[in-house]
Amino acid sequence: MNENEKIPYVVSSKSYTAVAINCAAKAGEWIESKLGTVKQLSTKTSAQDIVTEVDKGAEQMIRKLILTHFPDHAILGEEGVAPGTEAYAKALDDAKDEEYLWIIDPVDGTTNYVHGFPFYSVSIALAHHGEVIVGVIYDPSRDELFVAEKGKGAYVHGNPTYVSKEEQLSDSLLATGFPLDSTVNLPLNMAELQALLPKVRNVRAGGSAALHLAYVAAGRLSGYWEHGLSVWDVAAGALLVQESGGKVTDTEGRPYDLSVRHLAATNGLIHQRFLDTLKDAGEASVR
Repeated sequence: MNENEKIPYVVSSKSYTAVAINCAAKAGEWIESKLGTVKQLSTKTSAQDIVTEVDKGAEQMIRKLILTHFPDHAILGEEGVAPGTEAYAKALDDAKDEEYLWIIDPVDGTTNYVHGFPFYSVSIALAHHGEVIVGVIYDPSRDELFVAEKGKGAYVHGNPTYVSKEEQLSDSLLATGFPLDSTVNLPLNMAELQALLPKVRNVRAGGSAALHLAYVAAGRLSGYWEHGLSVWDVAAGALLVQESGGKVTDTEGRPYDLSVRHLAATNGLIHQRFLDTLKDAGEASVR
């Protein structure tokens, strides 16, 4: 066989990955069927941090499907955790040492979804003793399914994904997200954005952390960073990037784990220069 030929990725029907795929696909189909019907919005930590009945319904659907197959597994989902930093920290601390922990974001990009902006996703990860071993992100708008298994690569449409090959920041397309915390994280993010824009090809802000990470994995973005993220925003996407040959750390360069909230993910080739620019910008912003 030609070494350049792509071998489609196939999962066995009983695997954790197959269950994650089934959950993401079914939830995504249901979410798409409800597009344009949202009548009631609730807020969590701020007026910008919204939740809908679709978020809650999709998470319940995913929870039930997972527990049907794996009744002894733990589940940590965005809609099952009370708003606020303290509640989040306690929920993660209580769950992180579970043997098997499913990590769910039923609609990553709720604001986009509510406005009909087609950049949102279902994100499902499975961690084993705190290490992510399965990551699935489904984009129902494009019917794109991104799948990663620890040590087995990452795939979209059954074909392997690989990070991009840009070696210079000047050739790179980056993405970011604007933090909800307007006192610390947002000013820092704006300082970093101002520092990076002159150095890179351009920066995008799509509004779904999971899809940004999937796009880094697929080589559509050279890198992505954001502050104040939660574990369900990034667990699946971090594995996708790593299994596609990229690098994922916190914004200070420490290796990714479930506790990371300030994330930097790249193709690996630009990672250090990317981090150096973030660091310089952060130091300048507090002078």
